[in-house]
Amino acid sequence: MEQMDLRKEMERIDGVIAEGPFSDTWESLSAYQVPAWYKAAKFGIFIHWGLFCVPAYANEWYTRNMYIQGTREFEHHVKTYGPHKDFGLKDFIPMFKGEKFDPQKWTALFEEAGAQYVVPVAEHHDGFQMYKSRISHWNAAEMGPKRDVLGELKESVEKSGLTFGASSHRIEHWWFLGHGKEFESDIHEPLKRGDFYWPSMKEPEDQFDIYSQPSPSEEFMQDWLARTCEIVDRFHPHILYFDWWIQHSALRPYLKKAAAYYYNRMAETGEQGVINYKHDAFLFGTAVPDVERGQFAEVKPYTWQTDTSIGFDSWGYTTDNRYKKAEDILCDLVDIVSKNGNMLLNIGPKSDGTITPQEQEVLRSIGKWLKVNGEAVYGSSAYKICAEGPTKVEEGFFTDQKVKVFTPQDFRFTVQGGHIYAIALRCSDNGEYFIHSFSEKTPSGGEGFSGIITKAEVLGEKNPAVWEQTKEGLKVTTDFRSAQPVVIRLTLA
Repeated sequence: MEQMDLRKEMERIDGVIAEGPFSDTWESLSAYQVPAWYKAAKFGIFIHWGLFCVPAYANEWYTRNMYIQGTREFEHHVKTYGPHKDFGLKDFIPMFKGEKFDPQKWTALFEEAGAQYVVPVAEHHDGFQMYKSRISHWNAAEMGPKRDVLGELKESVEKSGLTFGASSHRIEHWWFLGHGKEFESDIHEPLKRGDFYWPSMKEPEDQFDIYSQPSPSEEFMQDWLARTCEIVDRFHPHILYFDWWIQHSALRPYLKKAAAYYYNRMAETGEQGVINYKHDAFLFGTAVPDVERGQFAEVKPYTWQTDTSIGFDSWGYTTDNRYKKAEDILCDLVDIVSKNGNMLLNIGPKSDGTITPQEQEVLRSIGKWLKVNGEAVYGSSAYKICAEGPTKVEEGFFTDQKVKVFTPQDFRFTVQGGHIYAIALRCSDNGEYFIHSFSEKTPSGGEGFSGIITKAEVLGEKNPAVWEQTKEGLKVTTDFRSAQPVVIRLTLA
């Protein structure tokens, strides 16, 4: 494969930007509007599938940690595969066969789960592309599975009516494999663009230092932009998700170019796309912010997203990963939606392309609940208050390791189609629910409720609920019992 002429590629990219409605400035990108379809979708599937699922050990950062002396991954690697100079990351590629990968089966499961969009990782930090590329030979179409994984998934997902996205984690490749240069391994100079291990630079002491040195080079950032634009052109993803290190100061001009290029390409077909970003990598209002493995404590006046995983310990498949319960994920989904958010829920398939039984069970359970209660989720809007109850939600990144113990007194509220939905995050043992937020009040212009409720019913329950509104609250009694959140639909005059 002939090396791409980066100068010509940058000229081509600048040409697309010049011809479209968006230019590569924050002022221009501030005209962006989040599309209605994304606001309504609420629930999507994230997929981490790559070389890291071959060793299936510790987590998806095995491909970095295996090169850090003294780590358990390093010791495991030497014991299992031998010295790094003889068996390195590249040697996992022939073992990554994906022989049971069936995009139609995956898509059918995602449909059954009630997902509205699907976002596979196009390239993880280790630099192995999961799609046919004109930039690098190191991709799944030419090596390993020898299949254009993203291309096949796009065809299957869109044929089913779901929305297709793509995720790039390429930026961390600047330093992700740099520790391999610290001892005798298969990572060593000379390295040049096009090499799998290029550039393997020194990892920042503080990964969140946006001014860390050595700063990504112009050549690396142009290569990053070229890869991003290739994903946009080849797959026309309606969601373009970026992992976290893009907030580095050196990348800012290239982020603006990537956004302008993407939005302009979408505009060519009269469509609107979504960019997901973390921290403050993008100017607020120019894309959709994402909270990794966490959420907000209160409702937000803007659209946002949580990306989280069914697996507690790893985004990619490992043999000993612990898995969340469907009811706990549903509680988080309801909480997030009530606060104007979407949930992107990750799975980690095995190296052979099969999805674990545990993840399948969780997804089907979520889908079964959404089939009955989806009207409180899809297309819903936040109510003027989002929550009631004693259990507080911790705000911020990486808070999902603590399982929240909700009670039947914990409610979340959404609005849709003439109804208010009061969702109890845990089922009451005796079927009684008391909602203080809907007490009977005289209109006073305050934040309290002074509307007229004409009916209260529990979704999924054939027998009518008994309800009574008093000055203390709304009491609802039902025969319905469930291990999952209970949705009470309120009809107003």
